[in-house]
Formats: sequence, C-alpha cells, structure tokens
Amino acid sequence: MRSLSRAVVALFALSSIARAQGTDGSPAPADPHAAQPERPTVATHAGTVAPGWVEIEAGVERDDLHGAHTFFTPTVLKLGVVPRVQLELASSFVHLSGTTPEYSGIGDVSAALKWRVIEHAPVIGDFALQPSLKLPSGSALHGTGTGTTDAGLLLISSHDWGDYALDINAGYTRRSGNGSRAPRDATLWTVSGGGPVYESLGWVAEVFGFPGTTGPSGNRGTVAFLTGPTFTIAKWFIVDAGAIVPLAGPQPHSWYAGLTWNVGKL
Repeated sequence: MRSLSRAVVALFALSSIARAQGTDGSPAPADPHAAQPERPTVATHAGTVAPGWVEIEAGVERDDLHGAHTFFTPTVLKLGVVPRVQLELASSFVHLSGTTPEYSGIGDVSAALKWRVIEHAPVIGDFALQPSLKLPSGSALHGTGTGTTDAGLLLISSHDWGDYALDINAGYTRRSGNGSRAPRDATLWTVSGGGPVYESLGWVAEVFGFPGTTGPSGNRGTVAFLTGPTFTIAKWFIVDAGAIVPLAGPQPHSWYAGLTWNVGKL
C-alpha cells in the first residue's frame, strides 16, 4: 500500500502542473479539428468529438505476466453524433504467446455512447455517462475474447484548471454466461492526470484498479500505475508511449505506444 500511496501523491502532483494535451474533460474545443485523446490512459474524459467529425485512436501494447505474453492493437473510431454526444466503436488484433499456445486473431468488438450530461458543475466538474456493449467476436477457446456479451456503464468526472486537468472514472460491467469464462460482475476505478511539459511535449500519469471478482473465474483485485510522454505533431495528430507498472495483484507489466488522429468532418 505504501507504493500505491506514493503513486497517488505523484499523480495528483503531476495533474496540478501539467495536463495531457487534448485529454481534458472540457466540452469539445472551439476548433473541432483539435484532437482529444482518450488514450493512453485507462480513464476517459468527458469531452466529445464535434458533431459530424471523426477521430481515430490506435496503438500497440504488450503485456507480460508469469511468462505469458499478449500483444494487441487497441483501436477506437469516434464519431460526433450531436453536441455533447459521441459514438465509439472499438476492437483489436490480439497475438498470444509464451506459456500458452501461440494464437493470433481478432478480439471482442464493442460500441459505446458517451453523453456529457453536465458541464462545469461544483465537485463533479464536467460529468458524462458512457453505456457500452461488447460482443463476443473474439475466440474464448484461444483467449482473444471472453465468449460473453457484456453491458457496461462508465461514470466520468473531469476537472479543468486552465491547461491542467484531472479525470476520475468508475465503471461496472455485467456479463452473460455462468461465470466460468469471465466473472459475471466486474468493476473498475481510475484517477488520471497529465499535460504539457515543454512546447509540444506532454506527460500523462494514472492510477487504476480492477477490484476482486467472484465466481468460478474470479480473481484477486489489481492496482497499477501508468505513465509516459505524449507529443503533439499537429493540433489534429498526437502520439504517445509509456509503461504500466503493477502495484498490487496479478497485473501484467506492460508497454504501449499509439496515436490519436482527428481525421476531419464527414
């Protein structure tokens, strides 16, 4: 717990001096062509893409846990629907190796609708709801999917102080099935902050956790710390890289890299 406390203190200190460029929880920027990255953190912000505009987030990540290796390519398509509402479609290519038989395939596909309900409110700041639905398009047999249909709800609270921001998320997932492949109920929490450090260079940091689950496939809870730089190539194109370090529970060591590209208006 001492390491977790230090990570939380470091995160709040970072959020008070810098913010991930474009990752604030404010309403869509005055310039709809400005990228609003939700990656690389587990948390998302309350911001939404402008109506009719398209943004793509894509990356690579490698997870290592007890000799098992997972390489995947998280990819998200974001479409502004109406003011303060955004549609997200997500999936990934997955490659498994190490202690499990090598296998490559498409992961599960999900859709989410983010709705920024409140703006600039006391305590909760900009507040959004994000219901989601995940379909079992991946292989449960080979480990690229859970084999379940998941319904989720994410609560998002974003706070902005000029160029500085803090995003807090809490989520719940309910899965189909009998719990033998994946726990029927799961929750998560995240606290994320970051921002510009020098000119186009920024930094992000996050503490996130998945509390323990029950049932045949239940597992101990995990807590991890994510951190790394971001770099703004252009207002509409931002790249990132970094690492995830476990603090508690069976959380893998990970590294990641990726980009956010505001493609333009349909």
